[in-house]
Amino acid sequence: MVSTRSGAGDGASPSQPTTTPHKTSKTPAKSKRTQNHKHEYEFFGPHGPALLVLVLPTVVYGLYFGCNSQECLKVWPKLQLPTLSVSADLFTTEAFYVVLGWFFSLVALHLLLPGKRVQGVVLPDGSKLTYKLNAFLLFIITYGAAIYLGFVRNSLNLGYLYDAFLPLTTAATLFSTALAVYLYASSFKKGAMLSSHGATGWPWYDFWMGRELNPRVGPLDLKEFCELYPGLIGWALINLGMAHKQWTSLGRVTNSMVLVNVFQLYYVADALWNEASILTTMDITTDGFGFMLSFGDLAWVPFVFTTGARYLVFVPQDLPVWGVALVLGVKALGYWVFRGANGQKDQFRRDPTHPSVAHLKTLPTARGTKLIISGWWGASRHINYFGDWIMGLSWCMPCGLVGLQSVIPYFYCIYFASLLIHRERRDEAACRAKYGADWDKYCKLVPYRIIPYVY
Repeated sequence: MVSTRSGAGDGASPSQPTTTPHKTSKTPAKSKRTQNHKHEYEFFGPHGPALLVLVLPTVVYGLYFGCNSQECLKVWPKLQLPTLSVSADLFTTEAFYVVLGWFFSLVALHLLLPGKRVQGVVLPDGSKLTYKLNAFLLFIITYGAAIYLGFVRNSLNLGYLYDAFLPLTTAATLFSTALAVYLYASSFKKGAMLSSHGATGWPWYDFWMGRELNPRVGPLDLKEFCELYPGLIGWALINLGMAHKQWTSLGRVTNSMVLVNVFQLYYVADALWNEASILTTMDITTDGFGFMLSFGDLAWVPFVFTTGARYLVFVPQDLPVWGVALVLGVKALGYWVFRGANGQKDQFRRDPTHPSVAHLKTLPTARGTKLIISGWWGASRHINYFGDWIMGLSWCMPCGLVGLQSVIPYFYCIYFASLLIHRERRDEAACRAKYGADWDKYCKLVPYRIIPYVY
């Protein structure tokens, strides 16, 4: 799933768990069970994912049925629950074909168009996989064509993405689940390289986490492709579709809709432009490809992250000048913290003698590396997460106080906070395993996890 990609203020290397993928093998049930007991499980233990596989789609549908053009949950000043009696098709064949067409059209473009060849990290057997990267090119082609055909030529009804939002959600849910089933089944083929996170022997846990580390179909790397191409570009296009629906309904696009589109478009474009950076993230190097990433990439990202833009279609609003200034100020603050922290860490890794970081105080470790204990990384151990969350808040703020009454338009920043806390705990465990007693010393010197003086 799309998330923050930087860890603690480690001046030597990214904070990633020291886990090792391995080849599939036939292991007696008894030894598997022994291995299971030693495994440190996430997501509420080995049986938790069986519930999460149902909970996540329920949340996606809950956001739609809880707030739509016919009714919307309100929590203040008086609680008002939706009746959930929405007159809309849950599934249509047309929407299913649209989702399939979108996915496989991108696959074709990805394989046929030119792209940069980049090697990934070293695998346990000493080899490296080669990745073809052209996500930004595909983004320019598809997003540019949508703007031209939808807004200039007025020959493409982008508002369909709003009108058919519910059946498109169902189609994406079915497709991503089917992909996860295929990935789980195919991971049992001979010679498949498995992720230690998803090869525990517990079926539901492994289905959720993903057994195979880098599943491929011919030249197509399924995990890297799904991480960035259909979901992220689809997120930007659905937002654009919401703006188009507002444009055809009102004859204009409100400034709040513009803000949501611009903020999230920049995030998507930045991720696609820097596609190579994903090759060193935990999603690619450590996690397998299972339901968690399949559903997250193909259904959760495009149909949850667009909640604010969808809300602004049926509750359009123009923010006053001071409101726009406030939203922009919050966005700028978050960007300053996020980029400042990551820039400081990256510069220290490249050249710790550089004038911009030479003054930083550090804690030497037994590994021969140093942990930053001043500057941005002296404020909290994951200060970049705080900046990232502030930016996420600015994405929701264009929905105004009216949206806050419902809470649903602000779901993203609530969800994002929980995601960052989970990722922070994951990073902490990885760093403690990596640095041992030195990490305990570091935590005493930098006691706050994300928010200085708060958490």
